[in-house]
Amino acid sequence: MSKILIRGARVLGGEPQDVLIDGEFIEAVGTGLSAEGAEVVEADGKVLLPGLVDLHTHLREPGREDSETVLTGTRAAASGGYTAVFAMANTFPVADTAGVVEQVYRLGKEHGYCDVQPIGAVTVGLEGRKLAELGAMHESAAGVTVFSDDGKCVDDAVIMRRALEYVKAFGGVVAQHAQEPRLTEGAQMNEGVVSAELGLGGWPAVAEESIIARDVLLAEHVGSRVHICHLSTAGSVEIVRWAKSRGIDVTAEVTPHHLLLTDEMVRSYNPVYKVNPPLRTERDVLALREALADGTIDIVATDHAPHPHEDKDCEWAAAAMGMVGLETALSVVQRTMVDTGLLTWADVADRMSFAPARIGSAAGHGRPVSAGEPANLTLVDSAYRGEVDPAGFASRSRNTPYEGRELPGRVTHTFLRGRATLVDGKLA
Repeated sequence: MSKILIRGARVLGGEPQDVLIDGEFIEAVGTGLSAEGAEVVEADGKVLLPGLVDLHTHLREPGREDSETVLTGTRAAASGGYTAVFAMANTFPVADTAGVVEQVYRLGKEHGYCDVQPIGAVTVGLEGRKLAELGAMHESAAGVTVFSDDGKCVDDAVIMRRALEYVKAFGGVVAQHAQEPRLTEGAQMNEGVVSAELGLGGWPAVAEESIIARDVLLAEHVGSRVHICHLSTAGSVEIVRWAKSRGIDVTAEVTPHHLLLTDEMVRSYNPVYKVNPPLRTERDVLALREALADGTIDIVATDHAPHPHEDKDCEWAAAAMGMVGLETALSVVQRTMVDTGLLTWADVADRMSFAPARIGSAAGHGRPVSAGEPANLTLVDSAYRGEVDPAGFASRSRNTPYEGRELPGRVTHTFLRGRATLVDGKLA
């Protein structure tokens, strides 16, 4: 592999520096660097971050290739600045065996736009009744460390306890989709003023908060790690903050859409805003931003949930839940957190690279931008402003809530172990 010299990049938002890549690794970081024969990328003050890591992606393969494939999903990831994604287990068949997680892992290796780390199901078939082959998935070629029934909640306390105890043996983590099913039967949106006015079934905040409260106590009881997926309410923030103050080993994520959008969007009855957990209130949004800023919420995760056109181009009640997010995540974070002064670019590197890599044990990712480290890097034009046009997405699906909305920032280059996967905003 040839050498690449990135000239004049603001590493983690700091003063401009040069970064020299040699093969798969960073050779040097400094000013006035040169290398004979190196390919030069003029950064012109763009922000250089470690490659982003998404702990919560739905790649849909196997089984729903009409929505997304590992190839199209990883191309979308590279377009959004990601060098590693964790693929959720709710595929068809479910990723609840060593065979299925190895299939997803090898598809990621084959396509190569980013690293794909499969997440294993907690229970067989996501049915919540019997533990899946957690040990076998961990010992497989995929080396699974994160387990989740995302899309469904592990609502049985005994099953959840057993899962926490099991993964503790090899340093794994259970990622919980916190949703008490009996409290959300028939739910269509956030329970509140807007749902009452629209006559849509409500998804109450307590359905999320009660599961989080139970699970942090279970994690404390067995001395294991629990991760809270797509935390969405102000009350959930307070529970996680309390749990951390007690020393409980809990981490939490927030999605970009929960940092920006509110349940007021549902007044349009546009199914693009239908998501699980639902868009909440302005008060919740502000609480989530504050919690991400102060570290109560550890990371941003996309919950990239692609759906074919027909699953969203229908009446609200019949529409599928979910939004694509890999290609817009960094822009939404810039708008809600950086441009508002709540986070620095160094903080963004922590919330979107260092911390998710640490939680998911993603070797070689979430590393400092310094000599000797793997050259997993993302170059961002933070001065860019433009409208979101899903026609240009690399994802197979177009169900974005940001169509036509102006967002800041644009990923121009992504490097995976020194190889460019995105160049000048175009896939390599």
